[in-house]
Amino acid sequence: MEDKINNQESKEEKPIQQMERLDLDQSLIPTSPYYIHPGENLGQVLTTPSLNETTYNSWSRNMRRALLSKNKLKFVDGSIKTPARDDPLYETWERANVMVLSWIVRTLSPQIAESVIYIESARDLWKDLKERFTKGDYFRISDLLQEMHSAKQGERNITQFFTDIKTIWEELEFLRPVPNCVCGKSCDCNLSKIFIKQREVEYVICFLKGLNDSYNTVKTQILLLDPLPNINKVYSLIMQQER
Repeated sequence: MEDKINNQESKEEKPIQQMERLDLDQSLIPTSPYYIHPGENLGQVLTTPSLNETTYNSWSRNMRRALLSKNKLKFVDGSIKTPARDDPLYETWERANVMVLSWIVRTLSPQIAESVIYIESARDLWKDLKERFTKGDYFRISDLLQEMHSAKQGERNITQFFTDIKTIWEELEFLRPVPNCVCGKSCDCNLSKIFIKQREVEYVICFLKGLNDSYNTVKTQILLLDPLPNINKVYSLIMQQER
């Protein structure tokens, strides 16, 4: 009788133990960063163009977006630490880490990929690339500011000129992120919004200043507006004038 009871208890325990193991196995949970979809593989190219000596800023931004969409950004931003080798989670981490590492390497130029072949951690690779290619940020900011303030429309149409100057502006914004309040208490000064508005004004002025003389009338009308419209509204007004 006791044997039957014990057998019955063991049968009841097995499903519970299996459920516990499933709960602990992060690679089986779709919302976990350790989860690897069956359709994902080491050969995937997440972003183009590849990283070279001059494309780090755009490459890193696109790569962050791609990793975020895969729920793998935590492997490079430091949120997930490398477990100890005797940690039950280590093998799960290792599989996901190798996947992320391979995705990054696939987006590097052949020369850069060759130079990082012995790096084993996706986090270490991300840090290595950042340290290597962001040393000249201040020189790049200086070049972009000069290019921004000296930009002229010339023979380009409005759409092309706007696109070119917007590309410069977005790279500047990436290199000069707006600081956030870190007071640790509720802040109502709206300093960040004011800072963003000031940069928007600079953006609008550079765009208007670079337009050809044929737009002088509409440029003057826009600059007399108070407050100054945002860049998209200004672009719309100039397009109406061009038509």
